[in-house]
Amino acid sequence: MTDRKSLLQALEQYQTTYKEEMDFISSFLFLLEHKDAYQRTHLPGHITGSAWIVDRNREFVLLTHHAKLNKWLQPGGHADGDEHVLNVALREAEEETGVKHFKLLQQGVFDIDIHPIPARKDFGAHDHYDVRFLLEADMNDALVITEESHDLAWVPLKDLTKYNDSTSLQRMAEKVRFYS
Repeated sequence: MTDRKSLLQALEQYQTTYKEEMDFISSFLFLLEHKDAYQRTHLPGHITGSAWIVDRNREFVLLTHHAKLNKWLQPGGHADGDEHVLNVALREAEEETGVKHFKLLQQGVFDIDIHPIPARKDFGAHDHYDVRFLLEADMNDALVITEESHDLAWVPLKDLTKYNDSTSLQRMAEKVRFYS
């Protein structure tokens, strides 16, 4: 994804068998009509980028125990004006895990999701329009916990529901089976 135009094209051509993702596409396309869609200050929602990071054998996923949301999630975050959403996902993955080397397993979008973020003192409740990319990392690379996380863990995909049973994460775990 090199810019807004590329993301628009990718979303218009995005193929999925998951109804919830099909339903998200028109909302993403509408949001991208707004010039500030990549700014965290754009409410009621804005573009974010995240990384579904798996091991070489596709048996584990790297999750962060998000400090603010108190949930196990994939690394990711705000675009802060960067329209290169793959770069956003890669930057956030490195910042939130300490891992320096990733292999992009799929060209283009791996998954999309719109999820609510609760109000905080500095922002009202809003939605994250999350564009996800499938990455591979070495499980032996050192992990670095930052103030954004309570913990990091390589979670067996077969045990994912013990950490987070959301439809969104379960959908990405299902999709990984196609890359085994």
